[in-house]
Amino acid sequence: MAVRNCGCSLDLGWISKVQVNQPAVLRRAEQIQTRRNLSKEWQAAWLLKAVTCIDLTTLSGDDTPSNVQRLCYKAKHPIREDLLKSLNMDNKGITTGAVCVYPSRVSDAVQTLRNIACNIPVASVATGFPAGQTPLAIRLQEIKLAVEEGAREIDIVINRTLVLKGQWEGSDFIKTSTGKEGVNATFPVALVMVRAIRDYYCRIGYKVGFKPAGGIRSAKDALTWLSLIKEELGNNWLKPELFRLGASTLLSDIERQIYHHVTGRYAAAHELPMA
Repeated sequence: MAVRNCGCSLDLGWISKVQVNQPAVLRRAEQIQTRRNLSKEWQAAWLLKAVTCIDLTTLSGDDTPSNVQRLCYKAKHPIREDLLKSLNMDNKGITTGAVCVYPSRVSDAVQTLRNIACNIPVASVATGFPAGQTPLAIRLQEIKLAVEEGAREIDIVINRTLVLKGQWEGSDFIKTSTGKEGVNATFPVALVMVRAIRDYYCRIGYKVGFKPAGGIRSAKDALTWLSLIKEELGNNWLKPELFRLGASTLLSDIERQIYHHVTGRYAAAHELPMA
């Protein structure tokens, strides 16, 4: 079992010294977003790397066992086999980083992945997603039930009242938002968060993971996120154990761009089905 983050004693002196130079953060975020385009070969390679870091997600009120099953099949085969063969990547075992569903759909996902012999983890948004305002006992019970159903990862929605009151504890992974807000993953906010992760690692020695979620829809966005992580945290964070992209439609655009790289044209919708 992976080593968990044991946290540290609350040091208000450390926290009070933290300052954010907003103009500098905005300049740095703009710099990351305006990088020159990669060559086609490197771009394809980085897009495949992005695929392995995706939490392929469905969090709709009308989720059913069948659409969760389709999601799981897509998680195991995120890119068409013929496209991977063209890139000599068909034997690399490329899958998404995880499948992310509501607690009530965890058992559907776990069973489907077991049936198709796929070992990627199932993540669940327990604890009163997306507001996190349900009583603590209910949130804890929801986590327990999701784990009992086979979830290996839990996206915990914190009670933001605790944050506003300054009641902090340690985490294994932090993410930008629930993905259900008006404003979700933005690069300036992410920059501040990943630098906090870096400072925590330098002080405590534990690598906290990072997951931007919400509004990440294009292959270009994915490349920018990878660039940010590589430059701010280093290559050691560029793996699904420490970096995830929470998204539901991102994979479609990545596969579309890889199709264009291989064939020289963009695919029609029916050529790249969900499953």
